[in-house]
Parts: sequence; C-alpha cells; structure tokens
Amino acid sequence: MRILVTGNMGYVGPGVVAQLRIAYPQAEIIGLDSGYFGHCLTTAEMFPERKLSAQWYCDLRDLVSSQLEGVDAVVNLAAISNDPMGKAYEQVTDEVNHLAGVRLAHIARDAGVNNFVFASSCSVYGFAEGDARDETSELNPLTAYAHSKIDTENDLEPLATDDFRVTCLRFPTACGMSDRLRLDLVLNDFVASAVATGTITVLSDGSPWRPLIDTKDMARAIEWGVSRSTDAGGAFVSVNAGRSGWNYRVRDLAEAVQDQMPHVDININTNAAPDNRSYRVDFSRYEALAPDHQPQVALDQSIAELREGLEAIGFADANFRDSNLIRLNVLAGLRSKGSLNDQLRWI
Repeated sequence: MRILVTGNMGYVGPGVVAQLRIAYPQAEIIGLDSGYFGHCLTTAEMFPERKLSAQWYCDLRDLVSSQLEGVDAVVNLAAISNDPMGKAYEQVTDEVNHLAGVRLAHIARDAGVNNFVFASSCSVYGFAEGDARDETSELNPLTAYAHSKIDTENDLEPLATDDFRVTCLRFPTACGMSDRLRLDLVLNDFVASAVATGTITVLSDGSPWRPLIDTKDMARAIEWGVSRSTDAGGAFVSVNAGRSGWNYRVRDLAEAVQDQMPHVDININTNAAPDNRSYRVDFSRYEALAPDHQPQVALDQSIAELREGLEAIGFADANFRDSNLIRLNVLAGLRSKGSLNDQLRWI
C-alpha cells in the first residue's frame, strides 16, 4: 500500500503519520509539504518524519501527476490553517486550500487512487444558535478559511465514484500535544497561558460554543477514511468527525484547565465584542459510520498531556502569542527575512 500525506509537517501531521504507520506497518508512506513550519519542532527528541518512507518538499500548488503514480490513498492536510492566516492571506487560502486541493483530487483520480481523505472543518457552520448542527444543517461560513473548506467539499463531491472514494472529515477545533505544537488554538492557548503565567486570559466573554477534538483522534478518523469502503457512507461522504457531548463553552474550557491547575486565575473579558464563531455540532452520523474509530482522548487527558508536554520542555514564555508557536508569526518572520513572497512562495 502507498499513502501520500500532504501538509504532514504541520501541527496534525506528525500524529497522522504515526497512526498510519501503526495501522499499516508495511505501507510506503510519503509526506509532501512546503516546509513553512518544518523548523517549528517543540517536543520531538527524534525527527517525526523518521516514520515516513520518504519526505517530499513541494508546494501543493506545484504538484505534478507523476507524484501520484502508484498511490492508493491520499490524505490532504495541506492548508493555510486558521482564521487569522486566512484573513491575512485570503487569495492564497483559496489557492492552496481550495483550488490546489481540488486539483490534487483530479490528479489522484486519474492516477487510480482509491481513497481521498480531505481534512475539512466544522467552522463551516460559523454562527449557529439553537440545536447542534448535523450534516444536513444550513451552513454559515464566516471566514476565508471556512469558505475554502466548504468550497473544496462542493467541488470534490462530483469527482467521487465507487473506485475513487472521497471522505471529507469536518473536524472540530483541534487541541492536544504535538511534535509541532501550535498555541493559536483555544485550549492549547489556555494551557500554555496557565503554565507560563499562572493566569488564563479569555479574550472573548467566554460564551461561544466550540466542539473539540484531540489530534490523536483526528488521526484515528483519518485512518478510517484511508480504508473506508462505499458500504460506509457511499462514494462521497462529508461527516462531522468528533464525539457527541464534546461541545464546550469557551469559559468551560478555561475552568477545565483550572480544575487541573487550581492555583491558576481566570480573567474573562466581559466587555469583549461578541464572537460570532459559535456553534455546537452533532456527531451521531460519524458514530454510526465509524464505530471502531471513535474519539478516545477526553478533555481532561488533552489538558494533562499539554501541561506535561509544555513543562517537559521548560516552557515559560509569557509572550508566547508573539512567538513561533503562533503560525501567523512564522509566516510573517519568513516574509520579513525575504524567504517567502506575498503569495507564500519560497524565494
């Protein structure tokens, strides 16, 4: 078996590669990445890409058909990966996340790939009051990032056949420890702030809803997509990939961190402007489709592993929001050094 994982050198990639190596020990697993964040190692005692058969450095926009020869499954993680980056690089977000992702799928289908897995996002629900959103609910993408995800889903659906199965996994907000940790995610930010400063600063009023998923559970869902048959959802499936009940208000996340670190204070900005990114999500369809790949890492375990991981590396940076643990800062630094142009291409 030959598996191509694009965007493998980001936050989620190391865990995905590790999970696929366990599930398919004899497989040829290839990573393809532009390398923006390759140097952003946080906890790795050994280079995480050691578990790959090969690492290719390539902008997804420049991928060629020969790179898909003999590939059985594609996992597309490559993306300009959050709302702040999408706002700063709106055109690039569409080019990479949407247009290049759909082009990859066309090339993959023509090359005889059987399974195509796309890392989508629950952010496509945007602002949603009332009941938890399922896959039939109205969509309300509010950002360039969210638009890029649903635009890609819409363009992937007509490509799917019994021989080219497409799985779009609408993931909740990611959290948890990683060899390439990001702290521009709500739970990760709270734990880092608690470890470094003894205070959790909630920038909103704490009321927005967020579904969460640990990176380990994202990897389990991707493993399911890599081997999914048409019996589980058909040739094309777009599914909320998480666990019912794991929807939290932002203030509840801060309190969950404080439960494990009782000395920590919580400061909530009660005067903050409303955060329109608020939604709860129903994951019952994923439970029915993938009973053997359900999320296993509960909130308290994610918090504990983040705390232990940060303390193990002596993390104490009270100004971490200005550091390379924030992905937008990494891109800005590479641009200021003249390494990337305004289209985020290497110079």
